[in-house]
Amino acid sequence: MLGAVNPCGFALLPAYLSVLVAAEPGRTGAAVRRALRAGVLLAFGYALVFGAFGLVLTPIAGALQPRLPWLTVVLGVGLAALGVWLLAGRSLPSPTVRAPVLTGSTGSTVLFGMAYAVASLGCAVGPFLALVVSSLRAGSIGSGVALFLAYAGGMALVVSATAVAVALVRVSVIGRMRRLITVVPRLGGAVLVVSGLYVAYYGWYELRLAGNLRLAGTDPVINAAAEVQRRLSSTVSAAGAWPFLAVVAAAVLLVLLTKRRPLATEQVEVPTGAKR
Repeated sequence: MLGAVNPCGFALLPAYLSVLVAAEPGRTGAAVRRALRAGVLLAFGYALVFGAFGLVLTPIAGALQPRLPWLTVVLGVGLAALGVWLLAGRSLPSPTVRAPVLTGSTGSTVLFGMAYAVASLGCAVGPFLALVVSSLRAGSIGSGVALFLAYAGGMALVVSATAVAVALVRVSVIGRMRRLITVVPRLGGAVLVVSGLYVAYYGWYELRLAGNLRLAGTDPVINAAAEVQRRLSSTVSAAGAWPFLAVVAAAVLLVLLTKRRPLATEQVEVPTGAKR
């Protein structure tokens, strides 16, 4: 659960949530359904990268990890560039563009989850390797798989519950402000610019920190963001799984009820003159 709000990647969470806000307006049940689906897909992409890194790259993790901040810088610049594109009022690029295009589709959401994971590797891969991969390497395959599923489940729980909350607010608020619906994509682009620039800046900070440890705790931008991240992390840690489970369970129940309601009120038309 804490992996969703790690110091490196937590700034991408608002960008991910902006996809739900920018989506086409719809009913509450449909919005919640999209939010649950988006949360699961993002967590799948996140777990896919961490699983591949843990299982395939563990032997060279020691040599690779110092170079991970460069990936963070490149990813942050790419996301900020995409945000500028949206902020300019232009539509999303075609599928030929290899950046994580935020459209809400299955592929783009998984891809964004993978981008989220790449940005998070520098901060979150250490605990992941210590917990999951060390268990697999010790010979306990069943325990390692269970820990991996628990890791992915915790990530999915946080992002799904957050997405559901945003989706419900979006339906109640944005539904009443249809005049602003054309501005929403640009606002999402602005969020993406800020998030991408911070992610790139954090990667650059890690690179500088590797060369001079005395810089730790001296950057005002990183310190301010770290305070926000610490509060988020403390909130998630103190709350535990139950509040997030309750939100997701309520969302699933809402989806099931909205699916069944049309069946209960459906009327069957009988042709004129036909026997009843």
